[in-house]
Amino acid sequence: MTGVSRHRVGVVGAGLVGLSIGRRLAQLGNDVTVFEKEDDLATHQSGHNSGVVHAGLYYQPGSLKATLCRRGVELLREFCGEHELEFREIGKVVVARNAEEMLRLRDIETRAHRNGVPRVRWLDSVALRELEPNVTGLAALHSPTTAIVDYRAIARAMADDIVAAGGRLVLGAAVTALAPSGADGIAVQAGEHRHRLDRVVVCAGLQSDTVARLAGDEAGPAIVPFRGEYYRLVPERAGLVRGLVYPVPDPAYPFLGVHLTPRVDGSVDIGPNAVLAMAREGYRRRDVSLRDIGGVLRWPGARKLFRQHWRAGVHEMRGSLSTRVFVSAAREYVPQLRVRDVVRAPAGVRAQAVDAEGTLVDDFRISHLGPVIAIRNAPSPAATSSLAIAEHVVDRMAAHQAS
Repeated sequence: MTGVSRHRVGVVGAGLVGLSIGRRLAQLGNDVTVFEKEDDLATHQSGHNSGVVHAGLYYQPGSLKATLCRRGVELLREFCGEHELEFREIGKVVVARNAEEMLRLRDIETRAHRNGVPRVRWLDSVALRELEPNVTGLAALHSPTTAIVDYRAIARAMADDIVAAGGRLVLGAAVTALAPSGADGIAVQAGEHRHRLDRVVVCAGLQSDTVARLAGDEAGPAIVPFRGEYYRLVPERAGLVRGLVYPVPDPAYPFLGVHLTPRVDGSVDIGPNAVLAMAREGYRRRDVSLRDIGGVLRWPGARKLFRQHWRAGVHEMRGSLSTRVFVSAAREYVPQLRVRDVVRAPAGVRAQAVDAEGTLVDDFRISHLGPVIAIRNAPSPAATSSLAIAEHVVDRMAAHQAS
């Protein structure tokens, strides 16, 4: 919002996307308040993700995901350099196990080149073993610039930038109402206090549809929460992989599947699976909310999704209940892996937006509702793309004001 008068802008959500938007708005001279219902930053998706900085291999060329991911990588690298945060390019291999997957991998290679992903190369089985001695596959695509970071540390640094630019963080204050105020402003009820603002950006992750509806947005897409469960290699087996090891996505399957992910602290996670969470913030099996379950079941898109993919759901549930089944999926890529090599790791919950037709919303989706912009879908690679999403959203705000 450059070249315009100073505005009072509220940002709902202190995950990476919300903090990125708040930071950019504050640094452009706006009076920014970030509202967060939790008592800390990045406590949900941003603080439970894999820590990967995605290079942009998979995404449809020309989509928001593709363009903002590539821009986001460069902005995130610069940000980490400026704030002396780790940005470690450990590389990633996407491994094909059979001829059918090799054909799909060639399609990914084409997309990667069209998206401008640097230095991507095809590996045959011998070259794969040279790069990853314990990984087995017929072929692989190697992305050497795929990186890992500590997104919680990045979130804290973004918050510090907001405060340094004159902004405020209001933690422990759930937004419960958004109502028109004055000629073109909006009133935000956050906790016990009411705030009169000129603009509001909603990026509430697992609660994104709920908060967007407060501003008068449509019911869909609705959030269906899927818990992603992880195991972690015991320290003495962390050397089984050198970089990230991913499967070739199956177009008939709604999620990516189990992969191996080194983290900046030296640990290596295996996962995630994808099982329906019994609460929007259901990080544990015992976390159950009848209200949340009822909301999911009332959404026609969720019912259609379950009917279409029930076999995949049964498969994922088997892996959730059996460590042996879970590990066997990873053993297809790392045959040396054994059940005794892993321990349980913290789970995450994916805010999966689902249309009324039962389609998983793939690309980023943003609604414009007068003085409110609502980010309705921001799945992976949202963390990678967060600073670029902020550029995109702020540019849209400026264009809307100028029109």
